[in-house]
Amino acid sequence: MVKVLRSYIAYLEQERNFSPHTIQSYAIDLRQFLEFLHTERTKSLSDVERDTLRSFLGSRLDEGLSRRSIARKIASLRSFFRYLVRKKIIDSNPALNLLSPKHEQKLPDVLDEQTVFRLLEVPDNSTVKGKRDRAILELFYSCGIRLHELVGLNVEDIDIARGSMKVRGKGRKERILPVGRKALETLEEYLRHRLGNRNEPGNAGQKQPLFTLLNGKRMYAVAVTRIVKKSISKVSEIEKQSPHVLRHTFATHLLNRGADLGAVKELLGHESLSTTQVYTHISKERLRKVYQQSHPKA
Repeated sequence: MVKVLRSYIAYLEQERNFSPHTIQSYAIDLRQFLEFLHTERTKSLSDVERDTLRSFLGSRLDEGLSRRSIARKIASLRSFFRYLVRKKIIDSNPALNLLSPKHEQKLPDVLDEQTVFRLLEVPDNSTVKGKRDRAILELFYSCGIRLHELVGLNVEDIDIARGSMKVRGKGRKERILPVGRKALETLEEYLRHRLGNRNEPGNAGQKQPLFTLLNGKRMYAVAVTRIVKKSISKVSEIEKQSPHVLRHTFATHLLNRGADLGAVKELLGHESLSTTQVYTHISKERLRKVYQQSHPKA
């Protein structure tokens, strides 16, 4: 069973082009499932039935897992067993009719416009590190890109003259995004100071990462998250203080100022419009609060 799981993970990487984050999540879910099968003394994937899957998911709920996490595990199992049927490892799919638990959709945390303006002033612009950190914050807010999209950017992905950049999103799909004037200015300033450093590692012809650590190596996700969290904590007390908050803020501010939902969907790189519609709920919630605070008969 472990060998089959390895071949499935390779399939997600090489044929489906799933993001590293999704692959890691699916792998964790399915390793837990195989451990459960071992505990239940189920020796073959062909012996797995719908009740087996229900027992596994029930055990996760008993351990205190949220309904959102259970829904993800169901998605992992569905995908895995579809693969097994396609490869003729099993005859039928026991996960076919698994129902995902309904969960209350929590509106994402966002920053208001004045808080964003203060946020962008947090980094010390007198140092290369500060210029880098400000450029990171500006780019997140200007373009609404994902964390893995930002760390994967190379210098040649930025077209200063056209005010755009090339982003590789989920499934390695590329899209061209407009970049705001202020974000372009901070990027130019950061690169002008950073590229004067001749000690950066790398071979001739190798792509230059857009954002680097002080030793010249490409920024990694945890380092960027740390920068964003530290900066947000200085201007806001919201619960979530991750790069994704700036993505939510980007989309919400666009819709608040009249942007078309379909255009926001394309900018975010969403596959489905329903994914983007959560931001309309944020805008409606904001209007409701304004109404309640301002209308004498509210």
